[in-house]
Amino acid sequence: QVQLVESGGGLVQAGGSMTLSCNASGLTMPYVMGWFRQAPGKDREFVGRIRWSGFGIYYADSVKGRFTISRDSVKNTVYLQMNSLKPEDTAVYYCAASLGVAMITTPFEYEYWGQGTQVTVSS
Repeated sequence: QVQLVESGGGLVQAGGSMTLSCNASGLTMPYVMGWFRQAPGKDREFVGRIRWSGFGIYYADSVKGRFTISRDSVKNTVYLQMNSLKPEDTAVYYCAASLGVAMITTPFEYEYWGQGTQVTVSS
C-alpha cells in the first residue's frame, strides 16, 4: 500500500523560506516523485519532479531558481526547499508519485497523492 505524507507547511512572510517534506512508503522502484500546488479557484499546478534515483529534476518556470527538490533515499523522503517566497506561491502543496521512469508533469499522470499541506505567504 502506497502512502505519501507531507509535512512542513505553514505561514511565512514574503521573501522567506520554507521546506516541505514528503515521506513515501510502499513504492517500488523505479518511480517519479512530483510536487504540485493548488490555489483557491485554480487548477492543480505542476511545481517540480525528481526520479527515485535523484536524477531527472525538473521545475516549472514559475519556481525555477527559487525552489529546490531533493531526496533522501534512506529516509524515503523527498523535499521541496522554497526560497524567496511570494504571495502568489500561496497554495495547498501536494506530493505525488508515479511508478515508472516517465518524466511527467501533469496531475492525471500521477497515481498516488499525499493529503496536501497549506503554504501561506503573507505580503
